[in-house]
Amino acid sequence: MPAASDAPTPAPRRGRLAPSGDPTPVENVATHLQEGWNRWHRARALRAGNVPTVMAFTGYGSTSWVRILSRVVIASDEEFMNGRRLSKVVADGVRGWRNFVAPPMAYAEVEVQVGDLRTTVRTDRMGVVDVVLDVELEPGWQTATLHVGGQEERAVMDLYICEPGARVGLVSDIDDTVVVTSLPRPLLAAWNSFVIDEHARTPTPGIAVLLRRIAELEPKAPVLYLSTGAWNVAQTLTRFLGRNLYPLGALLLTSWGPTKDRWFRSGQEHKRVQLERLAEQFPDIQWILVGDDGQHDPEIYAEFAQRHPDRVKAIVIRQLTPSQALLAGGRAEDTRRSTPGIPWCYGPDGATLSNQLEDLGILPVEFVDVQPEAWREDILGDDEAPATLDAAAQRDGRSADEEAAR
Repeated sequence: MPAASDAPTPAPRRGRLAPSGDPTPVENVATHLQEGWNRWHRARALRAGNVPTVMAFTGYGSTSWVRILSRVVIASDEEFMNGRRLSKVVADGVRGWRNFVAPPMAYAEVEVQVGDLRTTVRTDRMGVVDVVLDVELEPGWQTATLHVGGQEERAVMDLYICEPGARVGLVSDIDDTVVVTSLPRPLLAAWNSFVIDEHARTPTPGIAVLLRRIAELEPKAPVLYLSTGAWNVAQTLTRFLGRNLYPLGALLLTSWGPTKDRWFRSGQEHKRVQLERLAEQFPDIQWILVGDDGQHDPEIYAEFAQRHPDRVKAIVIRQLTPSQALLAGGRAEDTRRSTPGIPWCYGPDGATLSNQLEDLGILPVEFVDVQPEAWREDILGDDEAPATLDAAAQRDGRSADEEAAR
């Protein structure tokens, strides 16, 4: 996807190809080294008999446009099915580092079929497709197919089409918000990417129920998970969210590595850019923004609320424990006074935050938990039972009623 920088990144051009041919001239040593490594790695993988493979992610849109999100890598066709890891690989406990082994297919042509539209787009230099296409679709869940030249298999991606009358949407952070990390931030990305698989990740208490409750306020509005994580771990995160009954939604991740004007990408700027894009794409939606107080989420959300005070319904912040805050590099400054008229909720877990949203009249007091929309079965793998509320409760030795009450 477009590289983050100090200035907001423009939205993808509608229905147009990304720049074709060779990569643009590099402007610093880090970019040059990365592109050289990717070219060598890609050539080596192709010589070994690996093939271009489309990894399809969940997209979103309105009744007049869709945002297609996917990634093309060079990998053995035996490791993938429908653009996702085979269940045997999942069952064997594939760890995050394997996602980084497959080299990206830069500037590859990808054929997209969605509704009545068939078009061709290109990946960026990190193999990512992030493009907005004009097409008319009915509200609700739809699908698109993606195909890379020379391959028979077509990847199927889910698309959530927002209903025109929707007024409340959900944006949630991931690390330390929906998943407990308890690691120093400098080590967090490497640990989550290269060491831990989704079976070993710990969901934050009560946050899945909280997000389901928020999503049920407006079932026809989009749910988005905004993270500074790399696209390389999208499938691992998706399986984690599905196994732990988080509401189905699109991931908004980034590409690691240097940009044209800096050695390291700015995760904070990535979040700012994506929030601005959502404000532009959904002008009638108010957002409930969920994050944690580990340094940056409150600041980023407050800045967005200052720019768009009529577009924020509430800001919900999970408070880290003292040890988690220490590992995260400290707590963010209290920014609640900078956004008068916009409610803030602070709490250590989902139950506390739900109660505060009830007191504000944003969530109904009477609540019957419902099974969320199912994540695509081939994400979890054929050998894993579909996630249910009862199964989630049994994992921790609780009843389904107790799970809903967390």
